[in-house]
Amino acid sequence: MWVLDPIDGTANFLHRLPLCAVSLALIDGARTALGVIALPFLGSLYHATDGQGAFLNREPITTSCTNGLDAAIVSIGDYEIGQDAEERNRRAFAVTEALAARVQRIRMLGSAAIDLAWVAEGRLDATVILANEPWDTSAGVLIAREAGAIVLDSDGSSHQLESTATIALAPALAIELLPLLKHVFDKHL
Repeated sequence: MWVLDPIDGTANFLHRLPLCAVSLALIDGARTALGVIALPFLGSLYHATDGQGAFLNREPITTSCTNGLDAAIVSIGDYEIGQDAEERNRRAFAVTEALAARVQRIRMLGSAAIDLAWVAEGRLDATVILANEPWDTSAGVLIAREAGAIVLDSDGSSHQLESTATIALAPALAIELLPLLKHVFDKHL
């Protein structure tokens, strides 16, 4: 099955912000076999094939080596909008608050595909997206994994198509970031 998001970061695109992506993935059964993310306004093309590594414009990429939260730049997914947004955002606000006290900087880029591609490339050290829409995340999850990132669901299990969240991080941050997120998630189910 092919999954495509022709404009991930639609609000950015509509406001002429160049942080938007085209995300395409080939899913074979329960696994993503191929992922491609294009950032047309930035001239970047990321791709990965299962078991073959991750690439930016044909050059191999890997996650960052940042090994402390105090030096980490972490992106978070968009907050919810619309009816009941305040209630649905309580968990996201708690994640933001916990991260703000510990990381160097938090970013909200407005595109899950960019969040994941930039973790793969090492521009970001981690991303916490409290959603998982396959058209937004499938290509980026594969690219991040192939670049060496740990990619999980909010319960700490390996990220799958049916996951409810998408958390990707450089391996060196796991010892600090994962317990912090678990504490927040346990308090805000």
